[in-house]
Amino acid sequence: MLIQPWDAALDDAEWQTWIADGHDFGILSVNGLPGHAPTVVPTHFTVDGTALLVHLARPNPVWKAIETDPNVTFSVTATTPSSPDPGAPSPTSRPPTGVPTSYYAAVQFTCRATIVDEPEAKAGLLRRQMAHFQPDGDHAPIDPDQPPYGRMLPGIRGLRLDVTDVRAKFKYDDHKPVEQRTDTARRLTERGTALDAPTAAQQLRRLDRVGTWKS
Repeated sequence: MLIQPWDAALDDAEWQTWIADGHDFGILSVNGLPGHAPTVVPTHFTVDGTALLVHLARPNPVWKAIETDPNVTFSVTATTPSSPDPGAPSPTSRPPTGVPTSYYAAVQFTCRATIVDEPEAKAGLLRRQMAHFQPDGDHAPIDPDQPPYGRMLPGIRGLRLDVTDVRAKFKYDDHKPVEQRTDTARRLTERGTALDAPTAAQQLRRLDRVGTWKS
């Protein structure tokens, strides 16, 4: 993806905090099969140190592609509808003079994939995922020798994605004047549809850190 200088993550903590703040669903892309389009799989994931943990059904077509080429990309994105017209002095003024845009955050991980098939290793991977997605428990012990997981584990394969590179983008008009960004955040908050409120919060957070953009 194209990352303009003003859209780049300000530091690793920025994208790490964003991922930890409930962004745990993404797209796995694998190029493994020559002459075929990439295999693309939507899935939840869990962060485990410098790796991402995934599990998928054994019949998933992605396995052959990974076995052919374990170098993969995992992409996580959050977006919002078009922002209010920044050129209009008020919501009722017409004709508008600005150009609406969209704001989004995106993190792309380049990874080396390792398939996890050994029963106890798969159980350990699931325990890590359950600790993230269901921290209060309320599920049977994940034991490969006991029901219900003992009979279910053969139907899945685990996937450990060791991260080799991270590219993060926060597209919130940081190169525009402070007054314009502040006004756009206000308009998003007032409009209050879909993801407007969290998008305004992200823009104000970036504005507070960046201030006036200096190349």
